[in-house]
Amino acid sequence: MCYISPMQTLIECVPNFSEGREPAVVDAIAQAILAGPDVYLLDREMDADHNRCVITFVGTRESVGEAALRGIGKAAELIDLSKHQGAHPRLGAADVVPFVPISGVSLEDCVHIAEWVAEETWHRFRIPTYLYEAAARKPERVNLENIRRGQFEGVRSEIGNNPHRHPDFGEAALHPTAGATVVGARKFLIAYNIILNTPDIEPAKAIAKKIRASSGGFPCVKAMGVDLKSRNLAQVSMNLTDFETTSMAKVFEAVELEAAALGLQVVGSEIVGLVPRKALESAAVHFLKVENFRPELVVENRLEQVLENRNTKLETRNSNFVQSPIANNQALMPQGPLRAMVDEYVKKVADPTPTPGGGSVAALAGALAAGLGEMVCGVSMKRKSLAAHHPALEAACARLAGLRGRLMELVDLDPQSYEALMRAFKLPKSSESEQSVRNLAIEDASKEASMVPLETAELAAAVAHEIASLTGITIPQAASDLSVAANMAESARRGGVENVRANKSAIPDVSWHKSVEARLEKIGTRE
Repeated sequence: MCYISPMQTLIECVPNFSEGREPAVVDAIAQAILAGPDVYLLDREMDADHNRCVITFVGTRESVGEAALRGIGKAAELIDLSKHQGAHPRLGAADVVPFVPISGVSLEDCVHIAEWVAEETWHRFRIPTYLYEAAARKPERVNLENIRRGQFEGVRSEIGNNPHRHPDFGEAALHPTAGATVVGARKFLIAYNIILNTPDIEPAKAIAKKIRASSGGFPCVKAMGVDLKSRNLAQVSMNLTDFETTSMAKVFEAVELEAAALGLQVVGSEIVGLVPRKALESAAVHFLKVENFRPELVVENRLEQVLENRNTKLETRNSNFVQSPIANNQALMPQGPLRAMVDEYVKKVADPTPTPGGGSVAALAGALAAGLGEMVCGVSMKRKSLAAHHPALEAACARLAGLRGRLMELVDLDPQSYEALMRAFKLPKSSESEQSVRNLAIEDASKEASMVPLETAELAAAVAHEIASLTGITIPQAASDLSVAANMAESARRGGVENVRANKSAIPDVSWHKSVEARLEKIGTRE
């Protein structure tokens, strides 16, 4: 399988929506986000106590902003903030939408995307927006809590009369049901909660005040006390905005120490969303007191390093092969099992005979495209994080399997139909009656020879449609596989169409031409 190149642009978006109790609503928002190209779901979290969900996805620089807007629009349709209750502070249906640089982009790039999304949110949905963190236009709006202070109800009552509460984009009035949305750009953030063995929220609030940066605690730590009603416990809910400055291990120890001073204990902790491997490594090293630790001791890190070095060597070696002469058309590498499977067919294509020709190769290209799609579906269905898409993936996989099976039949049917046409051309034509019989046979054989590539083109178009439907609901590492499949399907479609055109000149039947033209129009091309 091919993986996303580190040279591609990749941006993470972690929108928080004010809904954590209705899975159907969260599903609809996630599906809206993933409805466009080059967008991939990484994680989704729902919390009934907070009545909040976090959807983590990545996209390219060109796709991630539009994907976020689709999610904001769907949230505005389905969430009524005037009826919303939950433990977590909230200002909007789509409450906060941060963009995080991952690969090939800078924080400044994310700022520009955040500004565009904020402005478009107002223009498209009439939802006022605020900019925060690196995108903030006012110093007091760098911190999210300053913008959200008073929450939906408080800001709604103040926004019309207090200039300091006016949004960066939009009128000085909240959307009646969707509130306002806060959009920004930031570094990687870890949402980390520590749970105490008490239902009393006051100790959690007191501990949060001691450890957060705004109260003189640890730098890059935001914290508040939250009531977990479903568990009858309280928790210290934190955002670590720079885990390398203040680690998870440090805040855990601090909370544990403060809780002990109050006669309480920590009963557990939880990560909301995703966390960098490095953050967990540093926590493990801290608590285990590993004196000789270095990243290379982690097996996954070592494996990635080995594979990266191996790929670099392979690229160099392959480059040398390209520059080397190949004597007598013999391959430099030994023949493997996959090559052995296709070698005979490719040799037949290369032989100086008319068949198998372009029609057969087009059908094979379509079958390969369908097979790639099946593979991506199968691999993606192994991911628990994509469980919401498993029914759609299973259905698409079944349809692709059927298309692949028929296209493989056409690989053989195409040369057979051509050979039937050649036999018609060899019929005797010395008399008028023989000429008449021959002409009719040629016309019938030409029609049959045209139907096979026409079916190939139609099936290839169907494969392309299925491949397109997989974008955004499959693993991001398979993006290049889907791209190859799409290109193969398009080649199959074009190849089928060209073979239809090659055979139609021998057919005088006007009604047949109209029928074929109508079918060609349905797959996006005309004769």
